[in-house]
Amino acid sequence: MQRFSALLLYTLIFCYAGSLSAQNITVKTEPGIDALMELFQTENESETKVDGWRVQILATTDRNRLNTVESEFKVNYPSVPVDWVHTKPYYKLRAGAFQTKQEAERLKYTLGRQFEGVYLVKDKVGKNELLRMY
Repeated sequence: MQRFSALLLYTLIFCYAGSLSAQNITVKTEPGIDALMELFQTENESETKVDGWRVQILATTDRNRLNTVESEFKVNYPSVPVDWVHTKPYYKLRAGAFQTKQEAERLKYTLGRQFEGVYLVKDKVGKNELLRMY
């Protein structure tokens, strides 16, 4: 009796699923929605930067100090990307490229033993930079 019930149940499910696939579904959108969706897709495909985190090592007005610390950093941490930005009057040296704050915390902890005053900053991070960190 259980076999018969199971067989009957499977037959009904199979027939019902077959009838669903035979239906045609049409989605009508308002004018402009398709164009907006295409614009959204092209914008996202062309976007090369995402929200992320970096560790700021130094903020100084002295360009020579920036170059010295950057060179020292590159010698000690060759696998970690480092770059600087100039926001007048400061040169800011930043390291790493992380998607989450938690990932950046590990580098901050490591660098905090060697450099004074390191802290985390939100930044736009290149997708290709994220790949180098993993």
